[in-house]
Amino acid sequence: MKAVIVAAAVAFIVSLLTTPVAIRVFTALKAGQPIRSIGPATHLTKTGTPTMGGVAFIIATVVAYVAGHIALTTLPERQIAQEGPTMTALVLLGLFVFCGAVGFLDDMLKVRRRNSDGLSAKGKLLGQAVVGIGFGVAALYMASTNGETVASEKISFIRDIEWLDVGKVGSVMMFVFIITAMSNGVNLTDGLDGLATGASVLVLGAYALIGFWQYRHWCGDTDYSSVNEYCYQVRDPLEIAMIAAAAAAACVGFLWWNTSPARIFMGDVGSLALGALIGGLAVATRTTLLSIIIGGLFVIIVVTWVIQIVSFRTTGRRVFRMVPLHHHFELAGWSEVNIVVRFWIVAGVCVAIGLGLFYTDFLAAVG
Repeated sequence: MKAVIVAAAVAFIVSLLTTPVAIRVFTALKAGQPIRSIGPATHLTKTGTPTMGGVAFIIATVVAYVAGHIALTTLPERQIAQEGPTMTALVLLGLFVFCGAVGFLDDMLKVRRRNSDGLSAKGKLLGQAVVGIGFGVAALYMASTNGETVASEKISFIRDIEWLDVGKVGSVMMFVFIITAMSNGVNLTDGLDGLATGASVLVLGAYALIGFWQYRHWCGDTDYSSVNEYCYQVRDPLEIAMIAAAAAAACVGFLWWNTSPARIFMGDVGSLALGALIGGLAVATRTTLLSIIIGGLFVIIVVTWVIQIVSFRTTGRRVFRMVPLHHHFELAGWSEVNIVVRFWIVAGVCVAIGLGLFYTDFLAAVG
């Protein structure tokens, strides 16, 4: 627990203090967020607000992981998963950083062109797929000394579903799909001040709890598994908890400056990175299908966006006034703050249901 607290505290402080630096740097570079003219008219007042603020919480999370790992050295030897970074950490932080790099390129193109057209949809998907394949292979093929891998060949809900074995190749494909889907889900949600940041805090916080709970009931802990039949067959759960807690705390520090009226936007560098990390956490904790519930707000945003696209292309009619969904409510007359808070509530309810199902499964198994 000490390492998780240290990582979260460091992430919050670093993010809180470095985001103003990012504001000044990106303002000086004239890296203002281009605003689409077809959106709600109130958004035009945000023209010139610096973007790419996600760089701040990405850096804060990586720094916090190092600090948390240093704190691990003060724990009893049996509690230290591995000397130096684990494969789990390399996969999760790799997804975070490299999908952030894809988003950074997208943001840079938008800023240079002075419009909202950055990477093409195919270009963005290609970048996410390349990152997903690279780290998916690492997650499936690079096992620890006891044979445990970051990802599983089975599709999981609250743990692996034994009869849903898709093999290594199928698992890598599933890994890429999860990373891409969740990454784009957070990206679509990032449209109002603080909306994606606050929702990500809730989801990442949930995975910090799940990771730590799995660590306390871990099959890799011989002191626990030798006397308890029920344990979680995952790799490096303490590392998972530490990274999730650090990312959540870093987002809280960023939210101080990102809440309405935002002084800086996270940009695609932030949203693609957060979505990829959340997808990676779902795979690493063996809660792939449960992540649909935990990240329910992001799923709702994506599903309604797909409904709108399909409806318009097949019938020429729009189901919603505008997508992503939060813009529909803006055009319906809701204030930006009301939409953000209410969507946070939806995200919180989804997280609560997901955690409830996770804990209920544990109670059912031990009871």
